[in-house]
Amino acid sequence: MTTVNVYLTFNGNCEEAFNFYKSVFGGEFPYVGRFSEMPPQEGMPPISEEDKNKIMHISLPISAETTIMGSDTAGDWGANFKQGNNFSISINTDTTEEADRLFSELSENGSITMPLNKTFWGSYFGMFTDQFGIAWMMNVDLNKKP
Repeated sequence: MTTVNVYLTFNGNCEEAFNFYKSVFGGEFPYVGRFSEMPPQEGMPPISEEDKNKIMHISLPISAETTIMGSDTAGDWGANFKQGNNFSISINTDTTEEADRLFSELSENGSITMPLNKTFWGSYFGMFTDQFGIAWMMNVDLNKKP
């Protein structure tokens, strides 16, 4: 089943924001990842000391179908942060084939930020901005049991 959720981006206060959302909605965070956990990546500068404790990814399930997700900006990504435009639409699919199809069609005439690829966190993931300026994320959890 394909699901669509909101992904929020923060300028250093993601953890504070998600603790607030948790106080309102309840629930638990299934995962809290920090930039310090990222392995070195070719062509990317190392994470700075000031960014290491920032949130790389966090999620808070709101219902069986809905989750809010988020992260802080860090490094070069932070230069593009603009409050009020700091969200993406996140699509999660069950198959890489469906992710490839949606990614290809939605990104047509847009700008690919990160091509779909396997990640160190066990997903098939990519990002793009469509031709209308909307930011999207595409994800397939490769560790998900059928």
